[in-house]
Amino acid sequence: MNQQIRRQLTLFVNPTDAQEIEAVRNRFNPIQQELIACHVTICREDEIDNIEATLANLQKLNSIEISINFGRLIRFDNGKGVMLPAYGDNESFHQLRTKILTGVVETIRRPEPHITLMHPRNSSCTDEIFEEIQKQNFPSKIAFTQISLIEQIDGGKWSVLQEFPIY
Repeated sequence: MNQQIRRQLTLFVNPTDAQEIEAVRNRFNPIQQELIACHVTICREDEIDNIEATLANLQKLNSIEISINFGRLIRFDNGKGVMLPAYGDNESFHQLRTKILTGVVETIRRPEPHITLMHPRNSSCTDEIFEEIQKQNFPSKIAFTQISLIEQIDGGKWSVLQEFPIY
C-alpha cells in the first residue's frame, strides 16, 4: 500500500498574532484547523522534491528578518475560500524563497504569501460568514522566526519534521 506523502516549508504564525485568525478558523473551518495551525507556505511539495539540496540551503541561512504585511480579506475559489493576502512587495519573503530554492529548481516562482482562513476543500464561505469575518481585527504585519519542514501522510494532520531558526 503506497502512502501519499506531502512535504512543504512553512512559516507558522506565532501564538500572539494567531489568536484572531485561529478563532475564525475554529469557528468556520475546524477541519482545516485540526490539520494544520495558521501559517504561510514558503515552498510547496513540487518545489522541494530535491530535499537534500533544499535542506543544505536551509542550513546555510544566516540571520534573516522576515515579516509579511497583510491586506484586506479576499474570497477565492468561487467565493468558497477566504484568505488574508499579503500586501505590498514583501521582498523579504521572495528573497528567502530564492535562497532556499537556488540550485533546487530551475525557475523560482513568485507566489503571493497569504494565510488561509477558510480552505475550500473543507469549508464554504457565505456572504453572511464573510461579513462576520471582516469585522475581526487581524494583524497587519507578522514577523516570523523559524521555517518548519512539515509533512502530511494520506491527508492526515501535518507534523513538523525539522525547524530552522531564521533570526
